[in-house]
Amino acid sequence: MSTALVAVLLSRVLAAADPSPMITIEGAQLTLIEHAEIPARESGVLNEIFVAEGGTVEADTPLGLIDDEDAKLVRQRAETELALAKGIAENDLRIRFAKKSLEVARAELKRSVESVEKFPKSVSQTELDRLKLLADKAELDVDQAEVEVSQARLTMQLKKHDLERATLQLNRRTIRAPFAGTVVQWKRQRGEWVDASTPVVRVIRLNRLRAEGFMNVKNAPSRLVGRTVTFGIDGTKHKGTLTFVNPEIDPVNQQVRIRAEIENSELSLRPGQTGTLVVESR
Repeated sequence: MSTALVAVLLSRVLAAADPSPMITIEGAQLTLIEHAEIPARESGVLNEIFVAEGGTVEADTPLGLIDDEDAKLVRQRAETELALAKGIAENDLRIRFAKKSLEVARAELKRSVESVEKFPKSVSQTELDRLKLLADKAELDVDQAEVEVSQARLTMQLKKHDLERATLQLNRRTIRAPFAGTVVQWKRQRGEWVDASTPVVRVIRLNRLRAEGFMNVKNAPSRLVGRTVTFGIDGTKHKGTLTFVNPEIDPVNQQVRIRAEIENSELSLRPGQTGTLVVESR
């Protein structure tokens, strides 16, 4: 038997045994994948609306602004306090002076000791004790100055944290888009008071939609998830991917729910539309 004949017979056997034929589902409905009613994170007056209803935005785009005058003042104070703390932490004059004083005290004590070695009665024991005490005090002053600088550096770190917190509080007054989408409704208007956690604006994602439908369990072979799908409506076709097959079967009609994500980069499709969903064969 020739190689070509074997290949033809094998392809026919595989085609006959293909458990994954194309599946057509009528009345599949488009729904949103991502949508959010974005709340205010801080209470205050809604001072600005940056994007009107119907405007498209990218993720993290500022949408509106809650009154932030007080938050700005808190941040300015934190910046000033950090600058002061940084100046103290980076100032080593106290340490340098203490070390210089220690050098002088040790040198004076050394000279007195050498003088006594040459001339036993040139310096009294009381004077030697006093000079020794001054040298010890100067050494302790160096240690104290180093401790104070170390504490000043810790204070500077605390002030950095205060500034970060003040910046965070200021940023929380800007309402931002959590994902790329379209602003469809402002629930509060400029000049109105809003409480923290109150929904202020609704944003929906349209460039990728979900198509939902039902198929008879007999027509639902295993491993459907990941297959390419085509959503057809009004003579147009849109590609997508099957993402979910409900493992639960409706006991009444023996159907299962499926979901697919459909590309809508040109925004020609809208949630609520129905069409034909074709699950392509492998």
